Amino acid sequence: MSEQIAVVTGAGSGVGRAVALELAAGGWRLVLAGRRAEPLHGTAELAGRSGAPALVVPTDVTDPDAVDALFAAAERHFGRVDLLFNNAGTFGGAAPVEELALADWRAVVDLNLTGAFLCAQGAFRLMKRQDPQGGRIINNGSISAHVPRPQSTAYTATKHAVTGLTKSLSLDGRPYRIACGQIDIGNAATDMTAAMSVGVRQADGRIAAEPTMDVADVARTVRHMAELPLEANVQFATVLATTMPYIGRG
Repeated sequence: MSEQIAVVTGAGSGVGRAVALELAAGGWRLVLAGRRAEPLHGTAELAGRSGAPALVVPTDVTDPDAVDALFAAAERHFGRVDLLFNNAGTFGGAAPVEELALADWRAVVDLNLTGAFLCAQGAFRLMKRQDPQGGRIINNGSISAHVPRPQSTAYTATKHAVTGLTKSLSLDGRPYRIACGQIDIGNAATDMTAAMSVGVRQADGRIAAEPTMDVADVARTVRHMAELPLEANVQFATVLATTMPYIGRG
């Protein structure tokens, strides 16, 4: 896999960093994107211990010009892109639907949905014209692409929409050897999910702690999806803490 090039968004921490390091261990060359340069350089340093070259490109994925610059840098530095792990996202704040501020709604939609679209569009354009043609896009969905948490209107709506984006990219990519799949993650232990082990609101109104799983298990799943030949695709994968409230949630 030493000649494979992966763009990872949200690569400075959490799932993005874990996936970047797992890909680095497999010999992938990395393009690391995220809003803040410092944590991206931290990921690059860790990846370098596996001998994997990494290019750091601070990027606001909600900005079309910044996304264009990201893929231009990847092409200029490595010549092509074989994988986009479309991972950047936010929960946003919990709020009853009638109290959700329009600005808060738009912030979640801009990052989780528009950002995912812009990055997929940039990857699609490059994968379509590069030689050899093709590549793979893996979108980070969520358990909330299937079932909501209480007071998560914006987050849940965007993650359902990401599923539609995944399906459309998968269909439209067929003529160009561009595969697209989605990983739906439940309670991977990261800084973003730290509240899970303390207590989060349940469907019946209780506050209860929830089980979590090692984020490395997510990373290994993404690597498996990424390293399939383009003739095969994991369309949807759900990876979750075994005993978390999902089946039968609410």
